[in-house]
Amino acid sequence: MIHLVPARPTAPILVVDDDPKIVALVRTYLERERYPVVTAGDGRAALRAIEEQAPRLVVLDLMLPEVDGMTVIRRARAQGDVPILVLSARGAVGDRVLGLSEGADDYLPKPFSPAELVARVRTILRRTERASDDTPAAVYALHGMELDTARHRVTLDGREVSLSALELRLLGVLLEANGRVLSRDRLLDALYGHAEGDVTDRAIDVYVKRLREKLGDDPDAPRFVATVRGAGYRAAGPVKRRTGRP
Repeated sequence: MIHLVPARPTAPILVVDDDPKIVALVRTYLERERYPVVTAGDGRAALRAIEEQAPRLVVLDLMLPEVDGMTVIRRARAQGDVPILVLSARGAVGDRVLGLSEGADDYLPKPFSPAELVARVRTILRRTERASDDTPAAVYALHGMELDTARHRVTLDGREVSLSALELRLLGVLLEANGRVLSRDRLLDALYGHAEGDVTDRAIDVYVKRLREKLGDDPDAPRFVATVRGAGYRAAGPVKRRTGRP
């Protein structure tokens, strides 16, 4: 089962970087905000810490020894939905898009402002940890796919589909709108609230692409998420909704 709330509020934040100075800097600023912190210096240790520590959030460098950061993201996403903030010197647009496409929730290039990093951590945690309370308990059904918001679970033709917290949130917003077109700005507000930093409405295109891939949805003949050119996205058909747990 995929849990929308990834960890208890007292769970640690995992900081992963092979540069001890970066680790110490990030740790200092997060601990000033009273976040408990654990660290890892390579990708293999990061994966072990994700499994053993069940962190509240991961701050992740990409250029890591043992196992690279992109692989860490993919393996973490295959296991669950812990929020991931990439912190990397690879700050080109293509690198950011790739990181988001693999499953990162946000991307902050180096060099970075520690204050901005803390602000982004707050934003991600506020979004992911309030989502369970904000989403009404309901089951949405569309073309063989079901989203159970109470259980934070998606099935497709009876088979469970592993989605991240952000992808679950995005899918829920689209299904709840039941065919109404939602602009990228509207979807961005639903995912992030008041977005901070350089999160742009084009990030929605990356999230939709990732969601479609996991659902096996063809954008040219969509079953679940349809593009309305120049306007945004909508559910690709009438959505059936029932309240509470079945």
